[in-house]
Amino acid sequence: MSGTLYIARHGESEWNAKGVWTGSTDVHLSPKGFKQAAQLGEALKGVKLDFAYCSQQVRALETLEGILDASGNTSVDFARSSAINERDYGVYTGKNKWEVQKEVGEEAFENIRRGWNETVEGGETLKDVYDRAVPFYQSEIVPKVLSGKNILVVAHGNSIRSLMKYIESISDAEISNTEMILGEILVYNLDNDGKQTSKEVIKIDTTPTNA
Repeated sequence: MSGTLYIARHGESEWNAKGVWTGSTDVHLSPKGFKQAAQLGEALKGVKLDFAYCSQQVRALETLEGILDASGNTSVDFARSSAINERDYGVYTGKNKWEVQKEVGEEAFENIRRGWNETVEGGETLKDVYDRAVPFYQSEIVPKVLSGKNILVVAHGNSIRSLMKYIESISDAEISNTEMILGEILVYNLDNDGKQTSKEVIKIDTTPTNA
């Protein structure tokens, strides 16, 4: 019997909180991000995880540790891989997203942010991320799921979007309309090729509180 694949985006990082393009820069979770990691873990209470993966970036590791702790899966082994690191935004790294939007215009901004093969000086396209993330997924993750294991992957907006493109057979054009937001866990059952046979989305409440 096949296992289940769980994919979560890291919680809010210090740069997410500032609206800054982070990409390959290694920044920690914000206080809100640590709370979100715990909430994601609470949402997986009762799920027995067999193995986990996260990127080499610290915000993904901190999120994974928070999820495993809060879900009661503290003894689960995990591996880290740069194959699922966030997209390198090149010259835009460290810049405020909304200031860039004003500079380049709405259409160019959306192409940079979500386009499939939009060139960024000194950085990666989403296609570049797909070309490193999907082979890793096919070789390392899919066999474990098909062998009956429940696998958790904690990664980033664009590395997850690249996996979604493959798993859900999303076209090059449609991927620009696909987002992986903070505070969601994607739950997939897979066929022998690692494509979805079913999908569920678990959402946590990321609304700020005044407590």
